[in-house]
Amino acid sequence: MHPRARVPYLLLALSSSILFSVLLLLAPTLEGSPLSNGPSLSAYSTSFSGSFPWETLPPSRNLEWVKCYQRHECARLLVPLNYSDPNGPEAAIALIRKPSEFEAGSEYYRGPVLFNPGGPGESGVDTVLRGGDLLGKIIGPQFDVVGFDPRGVSRSTPHATFFRTEVERELWGWNTDAIVNNTGAGITPPGNAEHSQGSWKVKATILGFLTRYGSILGATFAAMFPNNVERLVIDGVADSEDYYATLWSNNLLDTDKALETFFAGCAEAGPEGCAFWAPTPEDIKQNLTVLYDSLRHRPIPIKTGNNYGVLEYGFLKAIVFNALYSPWATYPFLAQAIAKLAVGDGSMLFETAIPPPYQCSCGSSEEAYNNIREAQIAIMCNDGDDIPEDLKSSQEYFDKLAESSSWAELWARIRLDCVGWPKFPKAHFQGPFVANTSHPILLIGNTADPVTPLWAAKKMSKGFNNSVVLTQDSPGHSSVAAPSLCTQTYIRNYFIHGTLPEPGTVCETIGKPFPEVSISADLLMASEEYSSQKALMASMTEGERDLFAAISELSRKPIISMPFQPV
Repeated sequence: MHPRARVPYLLLALSSSILFSVLLLLAPTLEGSPLSNGPSLSAYSTSFSGSFPWETLPPSRNLEWVKCYQRHECARLLVPLNYSDPNGPEAAIALIRKPSEFEAGSEYYRGPVLFNPGGPGESGVDTVLRGGDLLGKIIGPQFDVVGFDPRGVSRSTPHATFFRTEVERELWGWNTDAIVNNTGAGITPPGNAEHSQGSWKVKATILGFLTRYGSILGATFAAMFPNNVERLVIDGVADSEDYYATLWSNNLLDTDKALETFFAGCAEAGPEGCAFWAPTPEDIKQNLTVLYDSLRHRPIPIKTGNNYGVLEYGFLKAIVFNALYSPWATYPFLAQAIAKLAVGDGSMLFETAIPPPYQCSCGSSEEAYNNIREAQIAIMCNDGDDIPEDLKSSQEYFDKLAESSSWAELWARIRLDCVGWPKFPKAHFQGPFVANTSHPILLIGNTADPVTPLWAAKKMSKGFNNSVVLTQDSPGHSSVAAPSLCTQTYIRNYFIHGTLPEPGTVCETIGKPFPEVSISADLLMASEEYSSQKALMASMTEGERDLFAAISELSRKPIISMPFQPV
């Protein structure tokens, strides 16, 4: 075993919609862009250099690291496929590590922090490949940055997949009426308790940073193994009880509040800072409503290069919803795209969200690991209670959800995807989420998170003795959606020193999603906000500037997949 493996730290990260994740990041997948001016999500997923033949790496019951992807180390860990049958079939979990700047044995080395992006069904390996350098700057150079692919996901085997090839997957996406001649007979149902026990096997005690789906994993781990928590940050917190009941009923409490920040920010930025500008937030909201209504009645056919399709109401609704996840990355671009749509040009939205058909990277072995959507369904449907399969029950669920949120037409599909899911036997942990953990947990919630409302963080905190909720006053999904030096400093101090913020602490962000370019440079330099930010930057230490630079880049280069593909 590599000497680094002995150190008892695990960072479970980011996402609060579903299971166990270990990173700052979060639902179904948008196959295109997060609507930023930079590369698309698909570009981020391949932004690392080279590939690695995972299938040739022998799995072992102890972590045996080998060099991979130039600056990383990889391993495959053997664990029971089902912990209720420890002598039965095994799964091989793929892990990747970006090593600490300090050698094992150094007085400064603190061990591994485990990240996983949530989903469920997203790849922790990809997360470290895409954002490991930035994550390392946030938690500190003392730690290894480690990611893993949960059972059935991406590079872990066996795969939870409905399709034999990438061609079948693409054809299904383009023609949902087609029947792919493949069944779920080979899909073994991964579950939350299984992931938690697998995480426990990686380290005897856990240092975790979890968001979205990861928040469920973190809460489950803490409830099952309270004496094994060394540090645990749960960021973007979901209601675990609601998740295990397969209800998905209270995620949208702050979604409209998040959208209001787009309207307000656009109005404040002025016509040069926001392309969809109107004098008041109410005017901008009304203009978007006009676009919705227009597309309901007159969808727009689109032809761009070798791509084509129809831009309709549901497409635009999904685009707007996705943008709420990462406002610093998406708001200016969203405003520009819908401003063009308002004058009849939908090509910018369409080209950004829909990749060209029949296009693949034929030389890349990494394409074989793309099973996020299938793994997501397998995990969340197996974790939750079985749901009724009759039409009446589905209609009643939708109607009730629609009473509380205008986004029900998008969100209801998460539960309804599980209609007809096979009734596998389940190791079905459902709580209680009550524990006196060996070290208090830090929970983080944004004031306008579109899918994990601050309410859920406060609810889950009540069950864990001495835990603290840190509030970040920002829109976006999880704390990394916005640049807050305050939040990230508390996170770093918690991991290094074990200290918690005072209950009731609220962290502000630095800057806004829309740049202030509508006023002259002289007026900007003289503005109170600019002066205060300039003074803040001047007062930062070198370490604080590095930390702020990292979170600023993460907030504008999201490494969390968007939830709904607009097709």
